[in-house]
Order: sequence, then C-alpha cells, then structure tokens
Amino acid sequence: MECENFQPSYINPFLEYSTLETTTFPWQNSSINPHCSIQDFVTVVNDVDIQDYFQNDFDFIDQDVDFHVQNSQNFSLFSSQVQVQEDTDLLNEDQKLRIYSPELKLLQDQLMEETSITDLLLMGAEAIEAGNLDLASVVVLRLNNILSDEENRENSPLDRLALYFTQGLLYKSLSTSSHELLNQNQYQPESSSSITAFQMLQEISPYVKFAHFTANQAILEATKGSQQVHILDFDIMEGIQWPPLMVDLVERGYTNSSLRITAAVVDKNNSFQVQKTGKRLEEFANSINLPFIFDHVFLTKEEDLENIQGVESHNNLIANVMIHQLHIPQRGSSLIKTFFNGLRRLSPKIVVLVEEELFNLTKIPTMSFVEFFCEALHHYTTISDSILGGFGGGYKLALRVIEKEFLGIRILDCVRQFPSEKSEREKWSEGLYSLKGFRQIPMSSSNVRQAKHLVSLFSGGYWVQNEHCKLALCWKSRPLTTASIWVPTSSSSSPSTSISF
Repeated sequence: MECENFQPSYINPFLEYSTLETTTFPWQNSSINPHCSIQDFVTVVNDVDIQDYFQNDFDFIDQDVDFHVQNSQNFSLFSSQVQVQEDTDLLNEDQKLRIYSPELKLLQDQLMEETSITDLLLMGAEAIEAGNLDLASVVVLRLNNILSDEENRENSPLDRLALYFTQGLLYKSLSTSSHELLNQNQYQPESSSSITAFQMLQEISPYVKFAHFTANQAILEATKGSQQVHILDFDIMEGIQWPPLMVDLVERGYTNSSLRITAAVVDKNNSFQVQKTGKRLEEFANSINLPFIFDHVFLTKEEDLENIQGVESHNNLIANVMIHQLHIPQRGSSLIKTFFNGLRRLSPKIVVLVEEELFNLTKIPTMSFVEFFCEALHHYTTISDSILGGFGGGYKLALRVIEKEFLGIRILDCVRQFPSEKSEREKWSEGLYSLKGFRQIPMSSSNVRQAKHLVSLFSGGYWVQNEHCKLALCWKSRPLTTASIWVPTSSSSSPSTSISF
C-alpha cells in the first residue's frame, strides 16, 4: 500500500475514532452515544444540554475560584476577603512585606484606581523581573480585588485566565519556603473532572486529534514495509493515541505484523497507572488479533533507556514525544533533556515530536521573564478563544471546565517555572533540552492533507501551517501546537528513502 494514498481509518473523528476513545478506554460514560459528537449540540448552545450529555456534577468548576492559598491554620493569603489595610501589610506564611517607601505608598494608591487588567498583569511581571517584590505584591492585591469581585463572577474568559496569571505572579513574589502552598492544582489521572475536560477538549477542538493523527501517520509512513514496530512513548498517560494506530497496522495487511510499546515512567508512584494503561492496550490488541507487547522503563538518567527490551534492531524503534501539551502533565526541561540524551544512544529510526508553540526552543532561551509572560498571555488567551470558537462563541460551560482542569494549571506552571532573574535565566537556558544529533525531515504531503482535512471538520478559525519542516495547528494568526519528525544525523539510511515526501 502506498503511503501517499493511505487514509487512516480513524480520520472520521466522530465515528470510528470516537468509539475507540469513549468505549474502550477510561473516558467511558454510559450516557454518551459513541455515534454522535458534542458538536451535534452546537445548534442548541446552552449549558443544560452539555450537562445532560455527560451527566456529570459540574460544581467543581466553581471550587477555589479565588485560588485560596492556605497554611495549616487556614489563613487565606489570596482571597476576595483580603482588604487593603491602612498600614498596607501584605502577609504570607513566613514573611511580612511592608511598604515603607512613601513613593511606593503613593503608587499603591494610584494602582487602586487602575482597572486595566492587562496593564496590571504586565506591571506585575515587570516588577517581578526587576526584583521589586513589594510592588509586585501590591499589583497582585489589586488584581485580586478586581478579579474576585462578586459582581464579576461571570466575567470574560480573559478575566478568568487573568486570575491564574495573577496567582503565578503571587508565587513569584513569595519566598522559596512558601512555594509549596501553591501546589494545589496537580494533575490527577482519571479523575472525573479531568476526564470530562479531556472529552470536551477533543470534541470541540482539533487540538488533541491533530497531535495524535499527525504522529500516528508519521509512524505508519516510517514503518512502511516493516512487520515489527516498536514505539518508545515519553508520556503514555491513558494510551488514547494507540488503538487507532493498532487498527491501521492490522489493516495494512502485513503478515506477522506486531507492535511493541515501551512507556517511559518518570514517577514510580505512577507505575501502577501505567500498568493499567498497558492492560487496556493489550485487551484492545487481542480484540483485533494484533500481536502486542507492552512494557515500561523507569527514566531517571539517560543510561536507563539502554535497559529497553526488544531493541536488537533499532531500525524499527520509533520515539513518540509529546511535551507541554495542554492535557499532559508538565515535565521539566531537565527530564526531557535526559530523555533526548538517552535517545541519541539508541539512535531510533525517527523521533516524532509534538510540542506547545509557547515553548519554541528557537526563541525561548533568549526571552526575558516579561517577554515570556506576554507570550504566555497571548498564547493561552488564543487557546481559550479557539475553544470558545468551537461552539460559535455561545458556549460557557465547556470552556469553564477546560479552564479549570487544564488551562489554569498550565498557566501557573509556566509562569512560576520561568526564571525571572537574568543570572537564573542564563543558567536555565544552558540546561534546556535540544535535539542535538538529530535533523528534521519534512512532513509527507499525505500527512499535510490529513491534517487539513481533520481541521476542516471543526468550526472556527483553525488552519494548518506547513513551514520549516513543521506542521502547526493554528487559530487565526497564531500557532498553538506543532508537530515535526527528526532522524539521527548519523543514520546511514533516512526514512525519506522509503517515504514519498
């Protein structure tokens, strides 16, 4: 079968693929009809329908709306009840910030009249970068007073996102020993709320499917003519990406076809969850008569990847790397760097990389904190706008759920982890991961066509950009996430010799 003419069976995201994702894996909900889509409700456009669709309790989206940061005595640092005291004390668990400067007190009084949220956010970022934590605290307090006002409870998506950016600025203004107070929003696999948010995200936006379909198509093309396929998955999570690929491997009709997936496990506490994922994948593979092996490797240092089983021939080893995606837990750059360094030792046939555009390595090492903060503000506002656009701008609940479970956590993670001091940034940028030892190859025309067809199935301003060997999912003028294919520079044979690009 020629790859140029190959159309994956899961390209219809509302039929075969939705059945695989909602019926076989943990997104199962007895109230969901796998032969319809959330987009079928677009014409109705009200929150009652989506609640009936999922039959979930959506009270969780209003919990912690003011982002309370509490210590063991339940002292609320970041609450709508915090008032500006005459002595301008700003308290946290282990430090007391006092505004002694008359000039700063005057500026505080002026800020109390400032109502532009964007201007205040940028002022707070500039104060953090300048090391002026007193001023940053005043800005945070003013933002909290505006954004937590009961009259603004049903405010715009930008204002709600601004609460998360404000919390990130708050984190930056605290002492190091207070940082653990802000670690409340952590990813919890298979929690009912995160499952609901994932279902909504993949139905109203091509964001998830673009990543999975593009990566899977690249894998199918790279393994053309191969009977045994081995995938090293950096972050397998619940394994949603792989059942459609299994189906297509079977439908290629190769005799004695088999698939092996090795999951990289970065947290031993999560090994049980990974094993559950492997069990579900094994059950699905058995149901379609595909010989399948699942195993995992603990990743703490780059040498750990040498312990991978079944790599007698690296010719069929594929690395699947999805990082900084909205629905995937945040992984630090040091861990990603360890993984890529280990990959260089293995010299896989290809590396399929899907990454958030915000963390583009060609520009992020040279950014100041303020520049990154501005980019993050634009990036996540665009994502929010694109999700809302999936329902023609009239749907509130789906966006609120996704904000609560994904957007807010990502915003807080990126703001608090990006270094603000120049010396910190220089040291941090030196430790960023890179794909040294690999070179990019272009996406096939078939993969480009598939991505464009997929995106055309969704409403709004989505489109696909194909430039510089990267395929990007864009909303209006801004890229959201990009996919690329890399091969070892030392490889004597490139996948391009067997794939028509």
